Amino acid sequence: MDFNFTEEQSMVRDTVASFLQDKYDFETRRKIVASESGWRADYWQAFAEELGILGASFSEELGGLGGGAIDNMIIMEEFGRALVIEPYLGTVVIGGGFMKHSGYAGATSVVEGIIAGTTTIAFAYAEPQARYTWQDLKTTAKKDGAGYVLNGHKAVVVGAPFASHLVVTARTGGAQRDAGGVSVFLVDKTLPGIVTRDYPTVDGGRASEVYFENVSIPADALIGEEGGGLPLVNKVIDEATAAVGAEAVGVLRKLHEGTLDYAKQRKQFGTAISNFQVLQHRMVDMFIEVEQAVSMTYMATIKLDESDAERAKAVSAAKVRIGRACKFVGQNAIQIHGGMGMTDELAIGHYFKRASIIEGLFGSVDHHLKRYEGLSFGQVGGKAA
Repeated sequence: MDFNFTEEQSMVRDTVASFLQDKYDFETRRKIVASESGWRADYWQAFAEELGILGASFSEELGGLGGGAIDNMIIMEEFGRALVIEPYLGTVVIGGGFMKHSGYAGATSVVEGIIAGTTTIAFAYAEPQARYTWQDLKTTAKKDGAGYVLNGHKAVVVGAPFASHLVVTARTGGAQRDAGGVSVFLVDKTLPGIVTRDYPTVDGGRASEVYFENVSIPADALIGEEGGGLPLVNKVIDEATAAVGAEAVGVLRKLHEGTLDYAKQRKQFGTAISNFQVLQHRMVDMFIEVEQAVSMTYMATIKLDESDAERAKAVSAAKVRIGRACKFVGQNAIQIHGGMGMTDELAIGHYFKRASIIEGLFGSVDHHLKRYEGLSFGQVGGKAA
């Protein structure tokens, strides 16, 4: 695929790459992961003020730099190369996506907070029973005067320990798995009745179990149409899936590069293992998987503005390719490194862990294969992405 970036997009890439190379090396990241907070709020402010990248993908009408999904792709790939912990995906891609596409009355104010680095968002959508069926909701938001009362449990809310706000999916009508009756809310995380249990994730991030116990939220917390939020959720999750694909590209590149470097240094029988033909073949196969993931990610990103069906097909096709690449490249990187590949001191194991999480994020390979088949033959109907 021939894909040329504009001068502005290339500048964004170079700026982010330079900052991360100087200030976000592997040892720095290890210290961030091991810290009590689990992230660097000062780095987040640097993303906002020094680099200005938190506004790169927003329109000028919303106070941004006039970019879009391609800017998110560029930034997420560089973040993947450095295994950045800070909540760009949840805040800018997902939170910002809901602001862009919903017609939310307070979107300008929220986006101003995102761009300034003062508003951070986590997406509370997953529930223990739901797997990848986004409309399978036990969390409810019942009318109470002018507002709503929120009750329920959201599982593995990535980035919630860092978040000032939560984007929450809840059922305002219909049965548990109905496509209709799904609503989306922007909720201040400090409201009474919100209980969180925070914990580290295997890839070095932080997440929370979030419980809503009779949480009163105002009417203006509703994002989009009451009861008609599922198409909006699907669109934003597709955009997030494409962005995660770009992150995976950065991770995969580092896995491949790190394995090549190690193979040139590691010697057996008096010669570097990079001279062994069987390992040469394997590393070429890894390179091919990386390049296929790059092309599919670019294609999915380009098609995000097409019809719902075309967008969903492109995203699912890309996620299948990316999921398979994460498994193949990650496992071969570890195997070529041997047991030391999984030690905490070696970067390759950290990239492998992130690749393993990405493999199942927003839908596994099997899920997206079924989704693609259903979209291609008209079998999906109202089922969520």
